[in-house]
Amino acid sequence: MKTMNRTENSEDNFAGAGLEYLERINSCFNENNLNAIEGLAKDLLKAWIEGRRLYICGNGGSAANALHIANDLHYGIGASGESERIVGLRVEALPANIGIVSCLANDIGYENIYAHQIEAKGAEGDILIALSGSGNSENIVRAIKTAKRIGIKSYAILGYSGGKCKHIADIPIHFMIDDMQVAEDTQMIVGHIVMQWLAKNKHRKIAKNNKEF
Repeated sequence: MKTMNRTENSEDNFAGAGLEYLERINSCFNENNLNAIEGLAKDLLKAWIEGRRLYICGNGGSAANALHIANDLHYGIGASGESERIVGLRVEALPANIGIVSCLANDIGYENIYAHQIEAKGAEGDILIALSGSGNSENIVRAIKTAKRIGIKSYAILGYSGGKCKHIADIPIHFMIDDMQVAEDTQMIVGHIVMQWLAKNKHRKIAKNNKEF
């Protein structure tokens, strides 16, 4: 394999640019945000066992990530692994229903598309995962504030400085990176870390189910 010259112009050195990008992702993770991710995983396991609901929201690429993570937590955690297949979390990606989103945006403003859904559907003891690169999107800020008022525990996966959400979310999972693509990548990495951990611990949900019958 040809030895790569990291000093070459990135336009001519795709491998170097790729490795540099991957290094930026890796450098985002530290003890603080890994501890916060562990807290999220354990709270989701508890919600799974107790039948609580999870809501996920975001904008743009983060909205797409919300749908992906919801799929993993709805189906993937119960279907993965060698033990029996079971149902996953009661999870909803709030950007998913374009009818609801466009109705709320048109009638009461885009800034309320998530807060209104949480107010209508959420209950004390549920969990919210808010995805935001900047942490300053008004609809995400309002979603967290509404969750707090109802008694829904909020996690916010954030990039850049963390913005307003870093200060109002119950548990911020903050990646100090000034790059929107890397910030969005960290959202999916968190989702997949949590998904695989929950799949490995689904025996706890199975044990709970067996006790109930």
